[in-house]
Amino acid sequence: MTATPRELDDPNQDEAGPQYGYRASLIGGGRLFALTEQGLSWQIGARSGVWPYQTIASVRLSFRPVSMQSRRFRADLRTFDGQRLTILSTSWQTVTLMAPQDQAYRAFMVALHQRLKGAGSQAELTGGLSPLAYNGALVVLALLAVAMTALLARAVAVGEWPGVLFILGFAALFGWQIGGFIRRNKPRRYSFDALPAELLP
Repeated sequence: MTATPRELDDPNQDEAGPQYGYRASLIGGGRLFALTEQGLSWQIGARSGVWPYQTIASVRLSFRPVSMQSRRFRADLRTFDGQRLTILSTSWQTVTLMAPQDQAYRAFMVALHQRLKGAGSQAELTGGLSPLAYNGALVVLALLAVAMTALLARAVAVGEWPGVLFILGFAALFGWQIGGFIRRNKPRRYSFDALPAELLP
């Protein structure tokens, strides 16, 4: 079944249900999603289709900041036959601007989960990174912490106070940024009625 969603500049709501669109890059067409009676309608460039809600096997919400947008959220959807879709909370506007779409993204995610619930979906709902990726990130952070501690101890021992201040400042900034990423992306399960607040704008 083929969907014919409207253009990205159209409102996020119409008689067919909520819509959400974004541009994943400056090259290529936009991506548009709509919640219809038949299911999740999607259009990516020239490709389009509809996923009946009962065919959606999993939804994973996560916090995925990038260099040009420190508040970017992501939803990864998968069907029982292995098809995948990614929905991001930001959209490319110009070469130097990636614009947040917090309100529209949040509203669409909430509406999607309600449609899934209403359809009696058995989708697995997870948040954050996969346990393997999360544990790997913790190991890397532990190794970095050991290395930073060793550098700090050496700088103190030789009296390199500017170096001490630099290391402390860098550690504080790094901890603030990476600590937030790790905290938000802790692996978890959630329900249709209780979406994780840390993983939505």
